[in-house]
Amino acid sequence: MSKQKYWVWLAECSGLTAANARKLLEHFGTAEAVYEAKGNEYMEISGLRLKNVKGLLDKNLEKANEILSTCAETGCKVITQNDAEYPQRLKNIYDPPVVMYVRGKLPKIDDMPVFGIVGTRVCTPYGITQAQKAGRQLSESGFVVVTGLAKGIDTAATMGALKGGTPTVGVVGAGVDVVYPPANRQVYEDVANFGAVVSEYPPGTEPDKTHFPMRNRIISGLSVGIAVIEAPMRSGALITAARALEQGRDVFALPGNVDANKCAGSNRLLREGAIPFLSPENIIDEYIDLFEDKLTLPDLLSDKKTKGNVTKEEYVNIGKLFINLSGDEREVAESLKKEPLLTDEIIIATGLPAQSVLTALTMLELSGFTERGISGKYNLVGPYVY
Repeated sequence: MSKQKYWVWLAECSGLTAANARKLLEHFGTAEAVYEAKGNEYMEISGLRLKNVKGLLDKNLEKANEILSTCAETGCKVITQNDAEYPQRLKNIYDPPVVMYVRGKLPKIDDMPVFGIVGTRVCTPYGITQAQKAGRQLSESGFVVVTGLAKGIDTAATMGALKGGTPTVGVVGAGVDVVYPPANRQVYEDVANFGAVVSEYPPGTEPDKTHFPMRNRIISGLSVGIAVIEAPMRSGALITAARALEQGRDVFALPGNVDANKCAGSNRLLREGAIPFLSPENIIDEYIDLFEDKLTLPDLLSDKKTKGNVTKEEYVNIGKLFINLSGDEREVAESLKKEPLLTDEIIIATGLPAQSVLTALTMLELSGFTERGISGKYNLVGPYVY
């Protein structure tokens, strides 16, 4: 911990970018040596501006010590570029974070096939279905799935990955103790308990719009490749894709409706040469030779409903359904307690917008709480009697 304060000080230096910090570390060797350097020595570093030098000349370690104390109190681990746990894969990018704050246990990134899944926050039921399917099947195959833990595609992919059995990583644009969006608290807890939530921002840092584009380079930096699942023309997912290409990572994109604005960006990636993502098998096939001791082909039928000789997955006890659900999903499930209903009938019963009902039904069906009968009506699945 005595050396960590210099790394935290460097990470928190006013106006200093991660790329500038890398130049300083390459020149001086350690964060402590950077701290002990004089003003004229800093001026030898190309690209540093006067404001950067002024920040470096502030040798007050009080803030760094406060951050480390908070980490010790909250159980947040601090990993510096000097630590063996810091992934070499991430360290090799142009602007690696000086320090990473970790809640949970970070997998051995350099030894593992790590894959990022990103996409728009305002997505379609189709996007949610594909994201959760990809997250689950990649995790079942042995991939460490990385997301930004945002709502929409990120959340769906994370929920799928958590069911797959391989630790999952969430990279956030706030402190690891700050849940954003607040509705994702349970997802945060699950990821921290079965993987890691990581950030370059110290505990207590609130989300800021400038943080999210910066965290995207970490998602791609940890990964061997990323998949973009639904992204409009102006999207953080496209920033992640651009950073992935800069870092020499593979970029996959899910083909979407050509008339849908929510798919315009991801469709453009395909036009520009991204690898078509038609199923999780495309990704598995791409990397199975590189990680033959880590990856396996999953039973791609394991999560399908009974059809012919296909075995039906065991569903969650419906008695626990209403305890675990919240928001739109809970309202939709409540509407089905008395009898099966058509989609239009659910919309009327709940008073929710059609898009919200469709999204909730998709998530409930993927989680095994509902199914759609031949009549088109949805019903609850499990030991529940109407």
